[in-house]
Amino acid sequence: MTERTEVITSRHPGLTADEVAERVARGEVNDVPVRSSRSTAEIVRANVLTRFNAIIGVLFLVILVVGPIQDGLFGFVIVANTAIGVFQELRAKRTLDSLAVIGEAKPTVRRDGVAAELSTSRIVLGDLIELGPGDKVVVDGDIAEADSLEIDESLLTGEADPVLKQPGDPVMSGSFVVAGGGAFTATKVGREAYAAQLAEEASRFTLVNSELRNGISQILKYVMWLMIPASVGLIISQFTVESHNGRDAVARTVGGIVPMVPEGLVLLTSVAFAIGVIRLGRKQVLVQELPAIEGLARVDVVCLDKTGTLTEGGMDVTELRLLDGADQEYTAQVLAALGAADPRPNASLRAIIDAYPPTGAHSWRRTDTLPFSSARKYSGASFVERDDQRAGAPDGASAGDTSSWLLGAPDVLLPDGHESLAEVDRLNDQGLRVLLLARTERALDHPQVAADVAPHALVVLEQRLRPDAADTLRYFAEQDVQAKVISGDNAVSVGAVAGKLDLPGAERPVDARRLPTDQDAMATALEEGAVFGRVSPQQKRDMVGALQSRGHNVAMTGDGVNDVLALKDADIGVSMGSGSEATRAVAQIVLLDNSFATLPSVVAEGRRVIGNITRVATLFLTKTVYSVLLALLVVCWQVPYPFLPRHLTLLSTLTIGVPAFFLALAPNKERARPHFVRRVMRYSTPAGLICGAAAFLTYLVARHHYTGTGALDAETSAATLTPPRCCYTRSCRPI
Repeated sequence: MTERTEVITSRHPGLTADEVAERVARGEVNDVPVRSSRSTAEIVRANVLTRFNAIIGVLFLVILVVGPIQDGLFGFVIVANTAIGVFQELRAKRTLDSLAVIGEAKPTVRRDGVAAELSTSRIVLGDLIELGPGDKVVVDGDIAEADSLEIDESLLTGEADPVLKQPGDPVMSGSFVVAGGGAFTATKVGREAYAAQLAEEASRFTLVNSELRNGISQILKYVMWLMIPASVGLIISQFTVESHNGRDAVARTVGGIVPMVPEGLVLLTSVAFAIGVIRLGRKQVLVQELPAIEGLARVDVVCLDKTGTLTEGGMDVTELRLLDGADQEYTAQVLAALGAADPRPNASLRAIIDAYPPTGAHSWRRTDTLPFSSARKYSGASFVERDDQRAGAPDGASAGDTSSWLLGAPDVLLPDGHESLAEVDRLNDQGLRVLLLARTERALDHPQVAADVAPHALVVLEQRLRPDAADTLRYFAEQDVQAKVISGDNAVSVGAVAGKLDLPGAERPVDARRLPTDQDAMATALEEGAVFGRVSPQQKRDMVGALQSRGHNVAMTGDGVNDVLALKDADIGVSMGSGSEATRAVAQIVLLDNSFATLPSVVAEGRRVIGNITRVATLFLTKTVYSVLLALLVVCWQVPYPFLPRHLTLLSTLTIGVPAFFLALAPNKERARPHFVRRVMRYSTPAGLICGAAAFLTYLVARHHYTGTGALDAETSAATLTPPRCCYTRSCRPI
């Protein structure tokens, strides 16, 4: 463990070693387990204990007892299918666990007057934890010391503006420091902390809803019900016909049951999903569950958070509006000097530094500074202007003059009714942030430093939009997927940002505090609106539920702790790689490069999988219908079943398995359509009936034609070659 020590003399020394030991003995420790996904045991159990494995596994064991191993070739499908599912989920687990370790905070805890970095699991109740710019609040507590301390709680509340904290104010885990410094006393640790409670509720694992998986499971359920009477009939008929050879009767009974199970369909579905996951992995998309790419292809509503999804973390200076005849070049020097004067710039000042680098004021010497405070809503600095060529400097000013400047909120620095405030209001309505640069004749420590300032310029800032956000929203609109922007920010500001991205309905933003609480009424409002501001974390969850109550498939994107519950309840949860550990744990899809533009790739890959698997399913279900009909006809005619398990395993591999493998991986841009089972059965049932009837008719003719030793082998060959190619060709057509 890396440690940083510092002797504290004038501040609270924190807990003593004895006090820490007492709390550890009482169990008052921050013992929240770091868990980013399902455990290895849960992953293995979920992939091994399936209905498909149960059916094939029992039949495989029967063959191992009564027949040669070559009749049990079908059993290896269990191994392949299970291995693919386990490997993919373990791969996702390893990636998430590494992200959790990388992102784990190491807070500075003060004990016995010494500050040292500790792992979060070693924090105890009552510990004094120091805070500085960029530090994460790892447990809940109360502020003990504050020096212009500002906390960003956007990951908890969705509100982008930082909150100024004073001694005695509460802080919640999941927030982080953006300016100033201080310390807080831990009042809730472990599972009692706010972020830990959200994470624990979200950690109850739920599988993503998959129509393909549900459809295949439904088909397997139907097959099981068909297998019961067919198996009983086959057993009776085969033991009657083959009374002299019990082992052969059992083998032929299993040979009649195995092809009823579309084992290749289950395997190829897993293969298609796994290859889709690998393709997406190359685009920095981590898919935690195989069917998740299908789920995103089926959604018709995407709920987006503004911060981190449509916008990037920073801001940009878009315009500099000069006031009262100010000079452009001189104003640029002032802004450059202000940027260089603050060692811990906030987001607004960082944007100014990017636009006006400090090198533009290398000859200005700072004499005093006034750090930004949310209470004051402005910052300032004083300089000695040493450049004799200061073009645009005020009349009468000379090299060596001292000037003091303020940069902050116009409504604070300007008197009510000032003509510039109307322009500021218009810019704010467009979602822009406006700062006033003003000169003051008073010292920075003067209580009335902001009174009677001389306005110099308006600095217009806007949140940095993701360059690919507009194209991504346009793609969803073209695919008939509604986009809903849900944010904790001011509704007008969110609407302005969405309007710049040409989102339909952005001109009518809705304040979520006015939304009805009734689910049906809320669903109506959500369907009518596109932009919602001032949304609380619980409201996000309610919104997802309201949309789902109207039959919508909902995807939710987010990166903060406040998004966890909504991500969990959504049909598909999408998290950013830089988001909190909790969001990455509950999301089915993690965008490792934090790029919203990769979502269309996920949708396209999901559609390829859905279209191809739907087509391939008709092949395998044709075989299922064919096998069921053949078994029933064999029972009715009381003749030996024409195939052993090895026959149909090889036959299915050559005529269905190999072609289906290439079909499952082929390009396909068909839109996802519902009713998977209905559409597949509509095509495979008639094809299977034709194949089964033709094969059995040929088998009966062959039984009358061939006699003597080897007759059954000849009859089997005739039945094998009969199912017309057109049945399979018909099954491969797009449906």
